[in-house]
Amino acid sequence: MGKIIIQEMTAKNPIQLMGMEAGVCWGGDTSDATKNYKRGLSCINSGHGRVLEYPQVYMIIDGYSAKVIREFYTHIGGSPTRLQASTRYIDYTGASDFEYVMPPKIAANEEAKKIYMEAMKNINDSVAKLNSLDIAKEDSSMLLPLGMTTKVVFRTNLRMLIDMSHQRLCTRAFWEYRGLMNDIKKALADYSEEWKEVTDNYFKAKCEVSGYCEEAKSCGRFPKKQ
Repeated sequence: MGKIIIQEMTAKNPIQLMGMEAGVCWGGDTSDATKNYKRGLSCINSGHGRVLEYPQVYMIIDGYSAKVIREFYTHIGGSPTRLQASTRYIDYTGASDFEYVMPPKIAANEEAKKIYMEAMKNINDSVAKLNSLDIAKEDSSMLLPLGMTTKVVFRTNLRMLIDMSHQRLCTRAFWEYRGLMNDIKKALADYSEEWKEVTDNYFKAKCEVSGYCEEAKSCGRFPKKQ
């Protein structure tokens, strides 16, 4: 799996930040960190989701497939913004070839693994040949597969990440996205104590939140919704 880097522009104390912003509008004492912390928790637990948009999260997402990043972009709540490694300017061919993600089921089957790796090598060789014919990288890169790894700089907020976790920590989620979501959760938990508190308590699969399963094909962890 790839790696998540939480950038230093991300606030270390998201709960206090939410409580401070809410306190401004409530006429509360925003100079006291403890009061801000308690007010921030109260907002979350009372379902006042608007304050969740104040803690902005800046991250680098590196080493995941272009396929999962396409799915990642479907979560657009709270107006996130992002930049992704260019296939127009970066030359992904060369001695080391482009890097790619191999699904676990393919990696566990020697014959399937061989077929997969040969296909990736053929794509890389074809792109390199097109480049040698003075075909622009923006055109030759059209051959690159969704399994190729990519790098993204991403800015989002707590509200969107909590909502994303409900769907993408579900057992029915695409395996790579579930891994990506868990990596984001861990990276934030390692970033600060307040982020650990938030991720431990609010980054959950939707069945953990509702107490029942909404999926047509349930994993059986929670009873189906009646």
